[in-house]
Amino acid sequence: MLVALALLLAAPLLSQRGVSDGEWPHYSGDRGSTKYSALDQIDRDNFARLEVVWRWRSADYRVAEGAGRVEPGHFRGTPLMLDGMVFVPTGLSQVAALDPATGEELWVYDPRSYLHGMPVHSLVQIRGIESWTDEHSGQRRIVVATGGRQLVSLDARTGKPDPDFGDGGMVDLTQDLGREINPRHIGHSAPVIIVGDVIVVGSLIFDFPTFNRAPPGHVRGYDVRTGKLRWRFHSIPQEGEPYTETWENDSWKVAGNTNVWSMMSADPELGYVYLPFGTPTNDYYGGHRHGDNVYAESLVCLDAKTGELVWHFQAVHHGIWDYDLASAPNLIDITVDGKRIKAVAQVSKQGMTYVFDRATGDPVWPIVEAPVNYHSTVPGEKLSRTQPFPTRPPPFETLGVAIGDLIDFTPELRAEAIEIVGDYVIGPIFTPLIVHGEDGMLGTLQAPGTGGGANWSGASVDPETGILYVPSQLRPRAVSLMVPDAARSDWRYTAKTLIPAPTVQGLPLLKPPYRRITAIDMNRGEHAWQRPIGQGPTDHPAIKHLNLGPLGSQHPSHAASEGGILLTKTLLINFLAKVDEFEEWERRYPDGGHLQAYDKATGELLAQVEVDRSLHSAPMTYLHEDRQYILIAGGGSRGAQPYERAELIAFALPR
Repeated sequence: MLVALALLLAAPLLSQRGVSDGEWPHYSGDRGSTKYSALDQIDRDNFARLEVVWRWRSADYRVAEGAGRVEPGHFRGTPLMLDGMVFVPTGLSQVAALDPATGEELWVYDPRSYLHGMPVHSLVQIRGIESWTDEHSGQRRIVVATGGRQLVSLDARTGKPDPDFGDGGMVDLTQDLGREINPRHIGHSAPVIIVGDVIVVGSLIFDFPTFNRAPPGHVRGYDVRTGKLRWRFHSIPQEGEPYTETWENDSWKVAGNTNVWSMMSADPELGYVYLPFGTPTNDYYGGHRHGDNVYAESLVCLDAKTGELVWHFQAVHHGIWDYDLASAPNLIDITVDGKRIKAVAQVSKQGMTYVFDRATGDPVWPIVEAPVNYHSTVPGEKLSRTQPFPTRPPPFETLGVAIGDLIDFTPELRAEAIEIVGDYVIGPIFTPLIVHGEDGMLGTLQAPGTGGGANWSGASVDPETGILYVPSQLRPRAVSLMVPDAARSDWRYTAKTLIPAPTVQGLPLLKPPYRRITAIDMNRGEHAWQRPIGQGPTDHPAIKHLNLGPLGSQHPSHAASEGGILLTKTLLINFLAKVDEFEEWERRYPDGGHLQAYDKATGELLAQVEVDRSLHSAPMTYLHEDRQYILIAGGGSRGAQPYERAELIAFALPR
């Protein structure tokens, strides 16, 4: 009660972000990645009455045969809604415009990106698109970076390419990186972001190249009207630039990746763009790139007009754990100790939240460089002696693996867990990796795992209360290295095992919750509440008699509630797939799940609606003709007829 009262008192001091006019013009509603709408027609009293009012079958099925052997991924395209039209990208990088009331197709544009050779490292998927309106002419554009390395600008009304943009509406994104690249090792799946008249473009780069010549993850800015390159920011500093010394032995000349593969955020008033960077190649061995490796695994703020660095913060020095910053930073206006702060918060795979003044980069609360175990036994490796740890907010996941973290529902399970971890290296977060078989050990247990913590779905912001909502999962992993075949690789070491942590009679090795939502009061830097999401393995024979409460879904894939949280005036909306037990990765996941509504102040589950598709995109909402809709894309996964199963699904209250 006191927390809720404090939040209500703080609310008038907070500037209002999010979407308030019933549209959804950007991937997360606004460029600040709030995923918030002020709509309240759908509320706690009527959510259970939601029904599917229309479905749109992805246009990919029409070109599947022409796409050759392109294997689709989940349908993850988050729609936009503006100017009375819904716009959605498909897995094959098509863009469609739909009637917001009926889902009737208005136009479809196919860039035929699949004919350019899709990236070798990823299933075919486009997570989002961007919109832009010319303030002088009023013309609207829809902009997409395709899997086939094209930057395309479309007329929002007609779906036709803008003839003044690039070459007939298209820019070749294999150019302008300053280095010759293998185009099959680079692609795009996240939406671009437009700040002023500049399109900011990241890239998705192959994580496991066999040779040390992966493309660099440099970020580029293009003129939104002409498509001409305005600037290039070197994510791996080049000759004469600051921080080349953090890439020792001139490794900056050949190192690759260090890319922004996920979503970005921007403050249009400041003209700044906020970039979450990933790990350099290779993800698990840094013997070829000694030093801290700035700007890898960093939050970087650029002047969007010029591409000049404003400030940066490195969350992991010399990363070898694949702890990419995997999600968009969240812009949030808060009041801390009576001081108004326009902040940016970055959640992370390692289960931490880093909070800064978004204009200056000054930490809102101290971030301490603390000693870590840097004594790597891997030949040639040289780890950082310290890593940064925020003093506030507290972590939202378990950090590292200790005996006290092991499953303890019964003495027998605890004893078996202790015996199992005897074959692995355990320790605090940032514990060094080992070569497989060293001293009989099978690998290092890493928690959160590389797919755990806060992944690409990121966090959501309630601008009225200053609460950050973080969906996360533990997903511990066993990781080890090996010496690769010299004829097939020039790396000294590469990853050998990247597998889920061992189980105890089929139960997770570590204590629950295995999946959770954490509500963080950003005015105080404290957790407001934390709740397991999903029942978990409570009916397992070894623990069924204990009548345990929810443990959180422990499924190792992104299939369960992967898209993130939608916030409205009154609700927290989330999707949870039916899959709630361990299965082999190769098996097809059963379709379906529940669209859920939670109380934002307490985390109480209020209502849920059964859905016959597993939903994979970030949910969005809009108002059209006085009716509120919720749209989520789903289906399109591996298995029989994947294109036919990819659908955009619209929910609304009955008339």
